[in-house]
Amino acid sequence: MANNFINKKVDITSDATFTLYTVPSATTAIIKSILVSNDSGSSAQIDITLTNASGAVFSIAKGKLVEGPEGQSGEPVEVLTNSLIAETSEIIKVAASAANRLHVILSAMEVTPRTVTT
Repeated sequence: MANNFINKKVDITSDATFTLYTVPSATTAIIKSILVSNDSGSSAQIDITLTNASGAVFSIAKGKLVEGPEGQSGEPVEVLTNSLIAETSEIIKVAASAANRLHVILSAMEVTPRTVTT
């Protein structure tokens, strides 16, 4: 198996839902961390979901409060308490309660089968 360490980042600039990460074909992703930070002076909430290949949506974080520098020093908030396994074509999406406040970083290891040639 081949392992590839990746990170994906998004600056949530509107109240729309953003696709943070889609697991590539023939790949399993071990998501180790999802950090959310707030660079504004006002708090905001974040929703993070996983959509599976069938289109079903599962909540990872719903209404998670992320304080700004005026609140609790603006330190990043770790959303995951354990690793999360995501399969081929599954999608991690993020949405914030307010625009231009939150930044999200996802760190993962992608695992793909080795290609055997003869």
